[in-house]
Amino acid sequence: MNPSSIQLPITFSIDKLQQELALCESELWTPHFNTNRYEGNWTSVSLRSQSGMINDIYSFPNKEYKNTKLLDRCHYFKEIMDWFQCEKEAVRLLRLGPNSEIKEHVDNDTSYEDGFFRIHVPIITNSQVYFYVDHKLVPMKMGECWYANFQLPHSVENKSLEPRIHLTIDCIRNDWSDKIFAEMGFDVQAVVKKEYTEEEKKFIIAELSRNPSETNARIIAELQSK
Repeated sequence: MNPSSIQLPITFSIDKLQQELALCESELWTPHFNTNRYEGNWTSVSLRSQSGMINDIYSFPNKEYKNTKLLDRCHYFKEIMDWFQCEKEAVRLLRLGPNSEIKEHVDNDTSYEDGFFRIHVPIITNSQVYFYVDHKLVPMKMGECWYANFQLPHSVENKSLEPRIHLTIDCIRNDWSDKIFAEMGFDVQAVVKKEYTEEEKKFIIAELSRNPSETNARIIAELQSK
């Protein structure tokens, strides 16, 4: 079975990341739309979105995405994006405020086995930020590059007095990424067909119901039919 999270074999300049972040601080940071999922302050700004707007922070699969005007000013973020030789969907900066918490939840169809992988590059973080995936602590440090399977239960606690800010890149799996993941020991042939318990089904359905869409309605119907 593949790991719930893994560090990629590349690091990025902390100084350049934070300099580029400063270019974005005057932009409108939009509160996350899923208000039931967090306590405190969780906001985002888009470098790549469906509409091409900076304040469009939605991330749905199988949609077309466009670079925002903000990305034109962020050359280092663009350089990081281009390192991933694959199609990109949403690219965002995610800020979790001091003494804030993202509650445990799941994001459907967000595992490498599903043909999708979400990358996190911490720009500002510290030892009082606790990021859990599948109930395991993921020790992300500034400048590192991490993949996690967000189809598993995950949560974040920022118990510090400063914000935690990550660059996140949603990528579509391809032959290039298969090579990278295989070199990290990933079983790229694995296809997960998980059988959920009734309790897990109820949890997933409740999470999906908070964000209505045609895709989520289809997934809910599939879960309820099993």
